[in-house]
Amino acid sequence: MQLKNRSILVVDDDPDVLTGFRLLLNTEAKEVQTEKNPEQLPALLASRKFDLMLLDMNFKSAINNGNEGFYWLNKVQSLAPEMKIIMMTAYADIDLAIRSLKEGATDFVVKPWHNNKLLETLNRALEGQEQTKSKGSGTPKGNGTDLIGKSDVMQDILYKISRVAPTDANILILGENGTGKDLIANAIHEQSTRAARPFVKVDVGALSEGLFESELFGHKKGAYTDAREDRMGRFEAANQGTLFLDEIGNISLQQQAKLLSVLQNRQVIKLGSNDPIPVNIRLICATNVALKELASDDRFRKDLIYRINTVEIVVPPLRSRGKDVLLLAKHFSKVYTDKYFKSPMPLEEAALDKLLHYTFPGNVRELQYTMERAVIMAEGPLLKSTDLVFSPIETAIPATDDLSLRVLEKNAILQVIEKNRGNITWAAKELGITRNALYRRLHKYDI
Repeated sequence: MQLKNRSILVVDDDPDVLTGFRLLLNTEAKEVQTEKNPEQLPALLASRKFDLMLLDMNFKSAINNGNEGFYWLNKVQSLAPEMKIIMMTAYADIDLAIRSLKEGATDFVVKPWHNNKLLETLNRALEGQEQTKSKGSGTPKGNGTDLIGKSDVMQDILYKISRVAPTDANILILGENGTGKDLIANAIHEQSTRAARPFVKVDVGALSEGLFESELFGHKKGAYTDAREDRMGRFEAANQGTLFLDEIGNISLQQQAKLLSVLQNRQVIKLGSNDPIPVNIRLICATNVALKELASDDRFRKDLIYRINTVEIVVPPLRSRGKDVLLLAKHFSKVYTDKYFKSPMPLEEAALDKLLHYTFPGNVRELQYTMERAVIMAEGPLLKSTDLVFSPIETAIPATDDLSLRVLEKNAILQVIEKNRGNITWAAKELGITRNALYRRLHKYDI
């Protein structure tokens, strides 16, 4: 059923926002009702039904912590469980919006919104056409490789991908080298509404000042000495699709200024031309630089950080993923026995133990190369401990006492649960994990 056959309720304490929604939706929906005061919601929902509600995350609280939005989200779900709820937030509150999805919101929109994208979001919510549902519930994939992992940290990342991928939010992926940031970017694209469109990757950190504009924005014939023909830039090549800018933390301040201008104006001008070319892209960026280090005025423009970082995904190092290393090792063993036409080569117990006790400073990339070498060099039907030779080019990370980490995590969980008086939902929120992840930890520590 189309949007025009549905009734919509908009709740926001900003009169200008309500007016904007009325002007936009009056001709699109069957009925639009607005409300400034969320305290009126119980009476309003008791008297009639709405198909969808747009609910602001923050009202007139002095602190924009989203508590009012979460309170009314939970309240409305109990009063009208069948109604779809879309949360509204500002760019700075995007983490609150992600938390609201875990609490049961259908989707979120960022203010100020783009009318066409907003209407697409509303239709998707009402018609049940979220990309994650239409593509099934399988494990996200990227570049032909499964995003493998059963650890709590990876399950949280997979959940976050499933929620943000169908939106057009800009994504910043953070993590050490070799953790699989490019696979995360691929998975986001493949679960997005742009999946059938181009996915264009650029290692911007490797571009010199002279090549930066030509590669990203394109050039006209004769723009410079070696420009022998017109060339399309990566922005234009990714039009209607996804542009993945890898190693964004390594570009110069001058390059940042040029990039920011294009992202703000959503158009590029080729070298040697004065004609702007509109571009419609979904932007994903990645860097191995920590966000706090990146947000240094002499290294990276904060206005650009806000532009590229609508949603942030932190990819954990392999040493923090527990037994995921064994799942990945078995996966790579199969990949390379197939590639080199060998029979399946299971890992013996000593080899599994060796993998579990190594810190993998090179992360998943190091594990992949280790397994490829082992498959090539192994002489027997099993992969033995002696077949696993770790890379000499990586600097070993001192092993940490697992018991002390377990104690620290268990104590932190106990303190947060006690602080929230046993409320698992609020404890999980404060810890920054899902309820299921918290329950798994409770079981793990016999709490």
